[in-house]
Amino acid sequence: MVDVAIIGCGVVGAAAAMQLARRRCSVLVLEAENDVAMGTTKANSAILHAGYDPEPGTLMAKLNLRGSLLAAELCEQLDVPRRQCGSMVLAFSEEEREHLRVLLERGQKNGVPGLHIVSGEEARQMEPALSPEVRGALVAPTAAIVSPWELALAMAENAVQNGAQLLLETPVTGLSPVAGGWRLDTPRGSYTARFVLNAAGVNADQIHNLAAAPTFTICPNRGEYYLLDKSEGDMVGHVIFQCPTKAGKGVLVAPTVHGNLIVGPNAEGLQTPSTATTAAGLAFVAAAARKSVTGLQLGASIRNFAGVRANTDRDDFVIEWAAPGLLDLGGMKSPGLTAAAAVGEYALELLERAGLSAPAKQSPVTTRRRVRFARLSAAEKAELVREDARYGRIVCRCETVTEGEIVAACHSPIPPRSIDGVKRRVGAGMGRCQGGFCGPRVLEILCRERGLSPLEVPQDQAGSYLLAAQTKQEGSER
Repeated sequence: MVDVAIIGCGVVGAAAAMQLARRRCSVLVLEAENDVAMGTTKANSAILHAGYDPEPGTLMAKLNLRGSLLAAELCEQLDVPRRQCGSMVLAFSEEEREHLRVLLERGQKNGVPGLHIVSGEEARQMEPALSPEVRGALVAPTAAIVSPWELALAMAENAVQNGAQLLLETPVTGLSPVAGGWRLDTPRGSYTARFVLNAAGVNADQIHNLAAAPTFTICPNRGEYYLLDKSEGDMVGHVIFQCPTKAGKGVLVAPTVHGNLIVGPNAEGLQTPSTATTAAGLAFVAAAARKSVTGLQLGASIRNFAGVRANTDRDDFVIEWAAPGLLDLGGMKSPGLTAAAAVGEYALELLERAGLSAPAKQSPVTTRRRVRFARLSAAEKAELVREDARYGRIVCRCETVTEGEIVAACHSPIPPRSIDGVKRRVGAGMGRCQGGFCGPRVLEILCRERGLSPLEVPQDQAGSYLLAAQTKQEGSER
């Protein structure tokens, strides 16, 4: 029996696992997919929110601000791309200008530093690409952008390095109380734990309902995006929001830490989660975004994608005991990414209050570094290539990713199982051609380093195979 089992390894589950693994307790993480960060974590706006939006007194407000501070520290410690670029909420009417004042007051109550309102003219001086219709803007200097899947992966790797056990492709199908804790049933067998954290994202209500009477319902909400080429990455320097509504924070235009421009999302309620993109949804995003930035070149889009928010029938995060020893970490809609590290910290606090003995380890692993060849100086590149010639072989030309980086990822604490798993770790395939050039070479390296057959490697999720059968033997005639 382990001390704590965590169901789900998105950014929230990874944060909780990291916090616990740095303590003297045993941790088991059960993830249904073939990689970490496969749900909302890998498909969102990548924003670390300043904290002016949540209602004062809510868990969202408390954990947003704390999470933003922790995220800055963790990104530094774990070598995760993050940039504090600030954000602007635009107003296009007097009514919306009044709402900016509401957000300002709310943010000040939440303790957000540096918030201030500027005129439309001042906003355009800060961001010349803004529409001439902008009448004012709320500026939040502490807002930042991050690589969300890299943050989750870094925290999960840190948990594994500190002793946590991660089981991928292990969905929880049953949850029942046993003496001293809980039994978790999966297709790979059953496991027992004193405490269970339910961090199952859009499936959190289903996991809850395996063990307790329903108390909340996930209401999946799809958001669709454009990802623009790096040629458009400098169009704006801040995260550009429109005034929020009940549907969410509206369509945004923002830079990414990788140098692209992200545009979206819409907000569409669904009966069942779906990450399909739609012509209607993308047309809505395009029209709404051009209200903020009229000169958007959406023809420079290199990818469209959609994510599903784990909205619930509540207006706050669901962090509470579903039953003795079973803690829900549900409803992680925006600002869930921002709050994740603080949610992990809060979960540890609640577990200790409930009787978990988890003193800090004497010397846990707290840092992580990886080679990003494209960001090295010429001298650093030359030295690295002298040490390992594989860093001199460029595999992904769009992003300047080397064979050495891919090999390192294949031998990391949580090695990739798919082509897109490599992409999330080192960026191969994230550029203009979206893996059209480097994909076969990535497949070859992944198979060689992991001892796999090309027939076993999916594009992304389990079952998304690229190859069906071998049609020609080596050396055979055409």
